[in-house]
Amino acid sequence: MLQMQDNTEFLSNFTSKLPTFLLTGIPGLESAHAWISIPFCCLYATALSGNSMILFIIVTQHSLHEPMYYFLSMLSATDLGLTVSTMTTTLRILWFHANEISLDMCIAQMFFLHGFTFIESGVLVAMAFDRYVAICNPLRYTTILTNSRIIQMGFLVIMRTIVLIIPLLLLLKPVSFCKVNTLSHSYCYYPDVFKLACSDTRANSICGLIDLILTTGVDTPCIVLSYVLIIRSVLTIASSVERYKVFSTCVSHIGAVAIFYIPMFSLSLVHRYGRSAPKVVHSMMANVYLLSPPVLNPIIYSVKTKQIRKAILSLLLAK
Repeated sequence: MLQMQDNTEFLSNFTSKLPTFLLTGIPGLESAHAWISIPFCCLYATALSGNSMILFIIVTQHSLHEPMYYFLSMLSATDLGLTVSTMTTTLRILWFHANEISLDMCIAQMFFLHGFTFIESGVLVAMAFDRYVAICNPLRYTTILTNSRIIQMGFLVIMRTIVLIIPLLLLLKPVSFCKVNTLSHSYCYYPDVFKLACSDTRANSICGLIDLILTTGVDTPCIVLSYVLIIRSVLTIASSVERYKVFSTCVSHIGAVAIFYIPMFSLSLVHRYGRSAPKVVHSMMANVYLLSPPVLNPIIYSVKTKQIRKAILSLLLAK
């Protein structure tokens, strides 16, 4: 009896040090996962092809070698990273019902998932600054947003991401997980993993709060401030036609900001206050959060940006 107890204790300790998590597909619809995978495949194909096309067009078309389109290429590259970082686990669950993932693999996925999320937030701020300079200070646009300055801005966004994300994820390694480690989504999402911990997580909470303040807490006010200044500048234009023409150059970016931040805040609220909500709500919000920006951004910029639309049409007609 004593030996069995020792073996149980050993297995318990081993499991807590090397936990395995169970990812969740669409709760209650497990039998229909094969059919559900069809629209998911279509969305992933749209995200991959749309963002790849925008990247290809910006790289090959010399007329698009301008600051606005450099930032758009960064956005498309980030959306590609977001798509690839979760596509494998989601399709693996839907196709093969393979929902197990180790802690190390979970941390690796969170590094890319949250890393690309932080980068996208930073790129949206850079794009807001680009629109501010183009509208409020157009005569100095090319002298302010030089190629070297754009590279510096991209480097700062990436460095901020690395500095913030690595300590956050390293603090998960010593955490013990002693409950049923079933996650709410088809990928590893930090708040979802974090709430399963049963050891002291104060350091994780503090680090997570710092990361939140230095990303969303900084980026959102910067974007809002940029548009306050833009609106103030646009309102000084006498002609309503000119006001509409100038402000229409911001519509694509406003759409990109909306489809990035609204699902992100909604998912955070669901995790914070919606614990009694059906599991399918968590799952659907998580998929909307990740798939909306990569799928919709290429569509928005293709429809609303004349130069991108013309380049895509000329590419398609040439073929």
